[in-house]
Amino acid sequence: MSEAKLTEKEKNFLLACARRSISRELGLVKFDSPTDSEIEDIGPHLKEKRGCFVTIHRGGQLRGCIGIFEGRGPLWKNVEEMAAQAAFHDPRFPPLEKKEYEKIDIEISALSPLRKISSVDEIKVGEHGIYITRSFNRGVLLPQVATEQGWDRDTFLDHTCLKAGLAAGCWRKPGTVIEVFSADVFGEKENRSPDGCSSIC
Repeated sequence: MSEAKLTEKEKNFLLACARRSISRELGLVKFDSPTDSEIEDIGPHLKEKRGCFVTIHRGGQLRGCIGIFEGRGPLWKNVEEMAAQAAFHDPRFPPLEKKEYEKIDIEISALSPLRKISSVDEIKVGEHGIYITRSFNRGVLLPQVATEQGWDRDTFLDHTCLKAGLAAGCWRKPGTVIEVFSADVFGEKENRSPDGCSSIC
């Protein structure tokens, strides 16, 4: 699988897929899935089996975030699925309502494969996301979280442990597995048109 960066055309298409998936679930629009030839015309990375996370914000606040690490299908289909999951099935939030649709912004993180590390010195803040596993506890934080929060590497690790339901500092203990990944992160916020609708819809 290629880990080359997505083109702007591919990013715009994926953002449109995410928003249309949400609007379809809300009963706001109907549309036919693109054909293979249409996908190929947009860009080759869309058909790669890449994991992804879709994050929804409203007024700068998290409104939903769900993703998968292993691509079950092509990236564009995974984005469609995770967008609907983030909007309506994140257990931390009630399902998105129609009245919120025009007020949300969507961010997509297209992931590289997970890579197990032997030393935390391999972690590059701002470039790597962290996935921590200890027994049945698992937790993940995306690369952009550390940058947004101004965390250093150890703080990033501590918060990933907390996300997994573990004590901060648990990453230092034997038996804790630490994996990293990179992500191509992009959002529609900077592309919003004055009427509040994504300019790529």
